[in-house]
Amino acid sequence: MTPETLALVLLSALLHAGWTALIKDSRDPLAFNLLQTAPFVPPILLLLSRVDLGVVPDATWRMLAASCGIHAAYVYWMARALERAELSVVYPIMRSTPAFLPLVAAPLLGERLSLQGAAGIAVVVAGMWLVHTRGQWSWASFVRPGTGFAYLVLLATVAYSITDKAAMAALDGVAWREPVPRALFYFLLLGVGHATCVAPFVLRRTRPRALWEQGRAEWRRILLAAVGTTGGYTLILEALRHAPVSYVAAVRQSSVLFAVAIGVFWLKEAPTRPGVLGALLTVIGVALVSFA
Repeated sequence: MTPETLALVLLSALLHAGWTALIKDSRDPLAFNLLQTAPFVPPILLLLSRVDLGVVPDATWRMLAASCGIHAAYVYWMARALERAELSVVYPIMRSTPAFLPLVAAPLLGERLSLQGAAGIAVVVAGMWLVHTRGQWSWASFVRPGTGFAYLVLLATVAYSITDKAAMAALDGVAWREPVPRALFYFLLLGVGHATCVAPFVLRRTRPRALWEQGRAEWRRILLAAVGTTGGYTLILEALRHAPVSYVAAVRQSSVLFAVAIGVFWLKEAPTRPGVLGALLTVIGVALVSFA
């Protein structure tokens, strides 16, 4: 992984942690997720009028459709987890993708890990699990409110990492002379597509009037979240064009450090010594992966 790609992924990690904290601190996390897609509507309409959709390969469209459904499930499960537990508890679980992604990426994408890269991923995962359990290796330390949904988020993250990697690989193989960067083009379509899928779940539990009132009360945060998630995920999609998905996903787990810090200083969550140790292990693991 080059220093430039590393910088893209680390910045994306910071943006993702901040974005998740905004959702956690909102009045209704699931409704907030839907509301933050509203700013995408004007850009996507402008995009469709200026981009020749015929140059997009069929494989990208297929992967996009699959990813929209997976991202909708991801958003729904993440909101339920954040409603029930502290950010510093469920976030490390939701971001444990490196523990499982290489098992999928190897047979499906033909990616290989070096010994140092594999060791770095193992250290990252160990650090995140230590943050999660807070050093209490008992059944009760794993079974906490919200953790079940957090594990479902983990599975969805593994799935959409694979579909998005395949979509970007197909899109990278065609000549691109459009005025919008490929990664941003894909992200905008993905944002509107997954919002369409998740909207029915929001409207089943939130009345339109309540949705409108939350939008009025939290519009600044909603706009900030929209900008943050657009920047963060576009950076990841760009990184996926230049680095193996397993390495990108592993380095992005540095967002756990940012999330723990945000949880302490903004959400007033109490830090623990095992949590601090887990955060340090995450830093070490990221370094190992970065220089593999």
